Amino acid sequence: MRLENKSAIVTGAAGGIGAAISKLFAKEGASVVAADINAEGLDSIVTEITEAGGKAIAVPGDIASEAYNKELVEKAVSTYGKLDILINNAGILDNLTPLHDVEKDLWDRVMAINVTGPAFLSKEAVKVMKEQKSGSIVFVSSLAGVNGGRAGASYTASKHAVVGLARSIAWFYEPYDIRCNAVCPGGILTPLVTGLTPNDDGMKRYEPYLDTSPRFAEPEEVATAILFLASDEASYVSGVVMNVDKAWASY
Repeated sequence: MRLENKSAIVTGAAGGIGAAISKLFAKEGASVVAADINAEGLDSIVTEITEAGGKAIAVPGDIASEAYNKELVEKAVSTYGKLDILINNAGILDNLTPLHDVEKDLWDRVMAINVTGPAFLSKEAVKVMKEQKSGSIVFVSSLAGVNGGRAGASYTASKHAVVGLARSIAWFYEPYDIRCNAVCPGGILTPLVTGLTPNDDGMKRYEPYLDTSPRFAEPEEVATAILFLASDEASYVSGVVMNVDKAWASY
């Protein structure tokens, strides 16, 4: 098993990509700390993992809370004795809202969940990983993190920030053998996307380009890429931004 004897925190674990990551990691031998604001969904995923013979605990809370970030890392260490892997997957969309329609509340919430929360969770994880002199962090960004026309203004800005943060962590903590990478998925078939009610102006601008997109990916197709980056198979891979998009960004 590729993650045997590893412990991992996975945020946004109650559904979509996060649920797929959590189940795959547990199947590959990891002991998982599943994090999400959706306590009921989180319990369901953890039950599914444990009934299949895997190891997982649920720690519900708001990723935007610094206290919760500290709790997650403390729980991982107290339960499993260490923290090997952090997957910063939790995030929210902005409904394709262009800048002229962005309200401060939307901007602040997107930044809090997509950037600030993952940054301070990574800060807590790095403290542990520095002492261990090992660790792997993966940020789930988006094609919106490397392009300008895949989402609204606040989401695009947040995912660009995530890419920069991943590269910064990779560079600063290389002497401690802490690796950090980012994945940039294209269109993924998750409830977050299927439940989207787009901004009218944003959709008018975006709609002519829909035909350039390949089929939607299944969450498991993104999870396998993240598994590679998190595992020891990628021991010399750090500071990488990997598109998982079936060549959509190549258009």
